[in-house]
Amino acid sequence: MATTLTIEELKQSGERELGTSDWHEITQEQINLFAEATGDHQWIHVDPEAAANGPFGTTVAHGYLTLSMLPMLLSEVVSVSDAVMGVNYGTEKVRFTSPVPSGSRVRLHGKLLRTERRGPSVVWYVGIKIEVEGREKPALVGEVVYMATGAPNG
Repeated sequence: MATTLTIEELKQSGERELGTSDWHEITQEQINLFAEATGDHQWIHVDPEAAANGPFGTTVAHGYLTLSMLPMLLSEVVSVSDAVMGVNYGTEKVRFTSPVPSGSRVRLHGKLLRTERRGPSVVWYVGIKIEVEGREKPALVGEVVYMATGAPNG
């Protein structure tokens, strides 16, 4: 269940746990489609036969595929009820700390770190950790930055 906040609550909020998303499987089809979209066809991602003999024993998701799942995963954790627009504002301190094997499941744990007021908007910084089911070490850790904008007179 997502934490629901208003723009004003977000502006006044201090550091707080946001929660954890559901588990989501990363399929080979998703990996292949990401490779097509980005032109990154490295064998560790798209060649199951070669990858079986490689360092991970199977194909693995692109780090940026994992990163690109953040908006979807975060939407399961928090929503800003009166935002008329929300945008990705940036990333900070992002590290790919462990591979995500094809067929594995991932989830996000998020923590609100701080906010900055910007007129009718708020910039909010979220500490993130993407976990791989059954593995101790997370796949990705870091900070992401979003901007939520309310109505100009709201």
